[in-house]
Amino acid sequence: MISSEGEQVRNQIKSVVGPAFKNMQSMPLETRRPQFEALMSRTALPPDVEIEEVEAGGIPCERVRIAGKAQEPSSHVILYMHGGWFAMGSARADRILSAALARMSGQAVLSVNYRLAPEHPFPAALEDTLAVYHWLLKTGKVPESIILAGFSAGGGLALSTLVALRDAGEPLPAGAILLSPVTDWATSGISHTTNVENDLINTPEIIAEMRTYYLGERDPRTPLASPLYADLHGLPPLLIQVGGDELLRDDATQVAERAQAAEVPVTMYIAEGMWHGLHTAAARIPFPEGQAAFKQIENFIDQLSENTSS
Repeated sequence: MISSEGEQVRNQIKSVVGPAFKNMQSMPLETRRPQFEALMSRTALPPDVEIEEVEAGGIPCERVRIAGKAQEPSSHVILYMHGGWFAMGSARADRILSAALARMSGQAVLSVNYRLAPEHPFPAALEDTLAVYHWLLKTGKVPESIILAGFSAGGGLALSTLVALRDAGEPLPAGAILLSPVTDWATSGISHTTNVENDLINTPEIIAEMRTYYLGERDPRTPLASPLYADLHGLPPLLIQVGGDELLRDDATQVAERAQAAEVPVTMYIAEGMWHGLHTAAARIPFPEGQAAFKQIENFIDQLSENTSS
């Protein structure tokens, strides 16, 4: 049962934020992008959040840190991929969430400004993320000190990055945090039908539109675009979180099931009654379901970091 505080936040999303997102869906993409950016960036960051522009392997990124933390070159790093369905968004748009990850972990977060579709369709975003990962290795980071993380499209991209690295025989990072990940462009999960009325942010129409931008005529079951269909054997530990009312709920649960069947350590959290974007809401307003999600993320990061240090 959803908490009273969570219900209050849900009502705010339902009455203000959700309609704003859905109204944008009728706009041309070139108009929608700056409006999406403004809506995602509307909350001021705390004064101790430090943002540094970094070019990593030729890819523009932002390094997000909390003042006084994660200053040593040998510290761990979270490699973060933003949301926006691969056609919108940026590191700047997701600063509220990347800053929350930096605060709860005490680590630096390197947020990737990967190229966007339709100008740069699949696999451009994956190529950019791999380039940044390789840059981290070249600058002296050991794979075990890197944790991948991503929200929505970025969550699916984090998982695709693991699969691509594994397929190439390259060293894998310590693990990955997948927040409401896009893993199935074929929308095979029943939540894509049953949660149409419940999802406060997304619609089947926006998913179909963004799939066309990102994949064009490609098979929506292409494994590196829809990692639900990838071989998941040999991947490092995964933390997967999703709202129970999301269209993408089964993108998360089905990947968790497939990863567990492949003997990948998986921690799964379904926040009942929660919407797509519960993590960005929780980074702005404390409420029990969001705090529980963040506590689980913090524990997961701590466990991976301890395993690396031991």
